[in-house]
Amino acid sequence: MTGADVLYTTGDHVLCVTLNRPETLNALTPGQREDIIGLLAEASAEADVRAVVITGTGRGFCAGADLRAGGTGGERLAGDVARTLRTGAQRLIAAVLDCEKPVIAAVNGTAAGLGAHLAFACDLVLAAESARFIEVFVRRGLVPDGGGAYLLPRLVGPQRAKELMFFGDALTAADAERLGLVNRVVRDEELEKTARAWAERLASGPTRALALTKQLVNVSLDTDRAAAFAAEAAAQEINMTTADAREGIRSFVERRTAEYRGH
Repeated sequence: MTGADVLYTTGDHVLCVTLNRPETLNALTPGQREDIIGLLAEASAEADVRAVVITGTGRGFCAGADLRAGGTGGERLAGDVARTLRTGAQRLIAAVLDCEKPVIAAVNGTAAGLGAHLAFACDLVLAAESARFIEVFVRRGLVPDGGGAYLLPRLVGPQRAKELMFFGDALTAADAERLGLVNRVVRDEELEKTARAWAERLASGPTRALALTKQLVNVSLDTDRAAAFAAEAAAQEINMTTADAREGIRSFVERRTAEYRGH
């Protein structure tokens, strides 16, 4: 399904997806976007995959959408732009948010525009010291897309989100961590190792419980207390039918380490 522009490997229940166009700082083509969406959908359905890592090759994590890849010819009709966003960048971000396995961004370099939003949509974000995050849209006279105006206020609050989007300044990895956009900053040479360790730890956990927890957290800011409490109760009801939940309780009673199977 994927080509050389998107590499993927699966091992120890971890799917690693690597953007592989280093000459463009991994600017996303429509083909790459579709590959990633497909891989995330497969990860949700594949019992052997229990965690996902997204990263890039070279100096860039992802420099955003490759504006040259889509072409500029032809007459533009009313609704074309909105339709392109719905079926393109927004689908990509939704695929990350909706993936039923935890997704880690291992940000190895520049993450700009859609590339930054791809990282921010992930459940956990690791950044190399050399990583930079840029809300580049204002520099091009554009409105943020790829869910940026949805994601950023929920991560850093509306004032900080506006500052980042109004000025488009590059944010260092350390500053991104300080603002809460990044979970941890590591030395460049430690990024792959740390991402692998985090992913393997997640992959050894109770997979369905993690999926339900992700769903609860993701919708928590979009609902009222009554709906949130109802969703929590429903998630608990579903989770208590899983073998992992029974194993977790049994291991506690027996005072031993739980051995989760992902179902």
